[in-house]
Order: sequence, then C-alpha cells, then structure tokens
Amino acid sequence: MHWKQINEHVQVWLREVSRQLLLGRKQELQVATKSERTDLVTNIDKQVEKYLVAKIRATFPTSKILGEEGTKDKDLASSQGLLWIIDPLDGTMNYVKQRDCFASMIAVYENGHEKLGYILDVTAQKLYWGGPECGVFCNDERLPKVADLSLAQGLIDVSGRMLMNNYHNVCKMAQTSMGIRVYGSAGISFIHVLTGKTVAYFSHLHPWDYAAGKILAHAQGLSVKGIDDSKFDMLSSDDVLVATKNAEEDILKLLG
Repeated sequence: MHWKQINEHVQVWLREVSRQLLLGRKQELQVATKSERTDLVTNIDKQVEKYLVAKIRATFPTSKILGEEGTKDKDLASSQGLLWIIDPLDGTMNYVKQRDCFASMIAVYENGHEKLGYILDVTAQKLYWGGPECGVFCNDERLPKVADLSLAQGLIDVSGRMLMNNYHNVCKMAQTSMGIRVYGSAGISFIHVLTGKTVAYFSHLHPWDYAAGKILAHAQGLSVKGIDDSKFDMLSSDDVLVATKNAEEDILKLLG
C-alpha cells in the first residue's frame, strides 16, 4: 500500500487524538494502576486507544493491532499485511501529575517491514512522522539529518530508575556525556534524539513505547538497538538504545 494512503487517514485521526487529550487534561481523570503504583492508566488512555482501533478497523479492516491498553490481535508475528502498534498516551504519569510532556504514538508495519511512524507532541502541537519511503517531518517541514556527535559531545536521556541503580554502568555513561535529562515519556525522548537535542536515549521499553520512534530514527539515519536481545524486533520488550552512530559506539563500550 502506498504510504500516502495511510498517512492521509492517520494525520486526520491524530488531530482528533490531540483534541481528546487536551480536553481530557482539563477534566477530573479516572486514574488506576497497572503493574505497580507508578504505572498509571487513565480513562483517557483507554478512550484514545478505543478511538484509534475503531478507525483502523473501519478503514483498513484486514489490519492487525497491538495497543498498550489491551488491544492485541492473534498472530501478530505474521508478516502479511498491515500491523499497527499504538501507544494512545505515552507519559501518563506526566499527564496526570503535570499535564505536560506527553505524546501519542502510532507505528505501521507492512509485511513485516517498517512503513510509517508517528509521534505527536500534544502540548507543542507538533507531529513527527515519516518512514523509509518519505523521510521524516515535523508537521509539514522535513527534518534535517542530525550531526553524528559522540557521547562526550552531547546530552543524553536515560531512565531515572536505571540511573538510580547504575544499571549496565549507566552512571559512567552519564558522566561521559555533557549531561543527563529525564523526561518520563519515550515519545518525547525519541523526538529529542530525532532533532539533535540529545545524542542518545536509553531505557527499558515495550513495543508500543518504541515502535514509532524506531521507524523514525532509522529513517533519520540513527541507530536503534536492543541491548540484551539479538533478536530485537517490533514485538520485543527490551533495554533499548537510540543514538547517533558515534554515540552508540561510545555507549556500548561503557554498557559492557
């Protein structure tokens, strides 16, 4: 399927997603926990996923879908047709506690290959989108390629939990860099690497956390690597590093 056919629909859907998320943060949220007390889900997470799933099923009925909030079709590993991976609200803790620094993400694979990725920075009203066939854009403007800086030349974003526990020697990685940032949203963190604001982002991520960013990062000439799993793919959860090529080389030496 031509990427333009998919993109035309997704851009419309994400405008509605933006409206729902901005309206939702003004309302009293229904908040629950999932795996632990800091793993939150709200009625808005579920509402947005339900909306996107309905649109995908109506428009591309043979698609398969994996969503963070429970949507999971059978035979996702099958390489035939379109696979959609959805994170309706990325950075839910930020959404609940700060009403800021959150995103919505959609990844599209076709026949097992990267097709299109979308990261919507809702507060900034900026949609980062693209793929291998069209390049990477912010709204209507194509992103320039980022400089291939080393770890010592740039800022990095790491998981706060990894940093506190010095997981995989992350403290040394932080000390070697120009400084660390912790944003609490994988989508926002991917955006910063895509635009050259940071040289790397390292965290433990689920497929819906990184699928869209992985597509965009590859299209930007960046590296995306699963640290512990040589079979890292769009359905794996893993310790994920996205970085410039030079920063990746530096970091892998330090991570051991």
